[in-house]
Amino acid sequence: MEAISYILQPYKEIVGEVASYVTIAQFFSGSFVCRDIYRKGTSKDISSMPFIGGVTIAILMLKYGLLLNDPAMIKVNVVAIVLNIIYSIFFYKFAEDKYEEIYKPISMGIGVLAILLGYTELENPKNLEFRFGLILTILMLALLGAPLGGVKQIIADKDASSIPLPITLMGAIVTFLWLLYGIILQNGFMIVQNVIGCVLCVVQLALIIKYPKPEPSQGQNKKIKSVKKEQ
Repeated sequence: MEAISYILQPYKEIVGEVASYVTIAQFFSGSFVCRDIYRKGTSKDISSMPFIGGVTIAILMLKYGLLLNDPAMIKVNVVAIVLNIIYSIFFYKFAEDKYEEIYKPISMGIGVLAILLGYTELENPKNLEFRFGLILTILMLALLGAPLGGVKQIIADKDASSIPLPITLMGAIVTFLWLLYGIILQNGFMIVQNVIGCVLCVVQLALIIKYPKPEPSQGQNKKIKSVKKEQ
């Protein structure tokens, strides 16, 4: 690992800047999911968690950025909050079961925010940065791996369309870039979290490739068109 770090040292600034820009670009990958929802006329088989969970994580990361007084982190997460709120509103419009798809995840997100933001007020400031960072890492990995919760159903149906390809692909690229940056810095914490994140994304991409979205029948196409006309 040290040898790789030594080789990549001259590219430290470049890797860091590219990772930052790609992370910001990742936030826009949700627009492709929204496009697919619009084309289908429904949010069926698509999870709202990447958006609602994205708002939750971004608010917590914004808090972390404020703790570190890091302007870059603050700016990036403000953008993430705004975009994911827009995506969530769009998802709401096309959701068939608004309680299960929207209200329930939002209530869970509010609960997580209340607990963790409250924790930041009670924790010893000397321990807060490390412990809060560890908690956020676990939450981000859980969000990245959330689509794998239905892996048995995906394999049974031979349909991985519930996994959002744009978000997953960008997640794989972003975690790989931050992994390289972590290796350059020889930061074990950063290396571990991005290795796990990258593996989770790659597994999901493998499922998407193995079980592509089935082509809709003519009857389904007519139904989709009628739904769009009604909206």
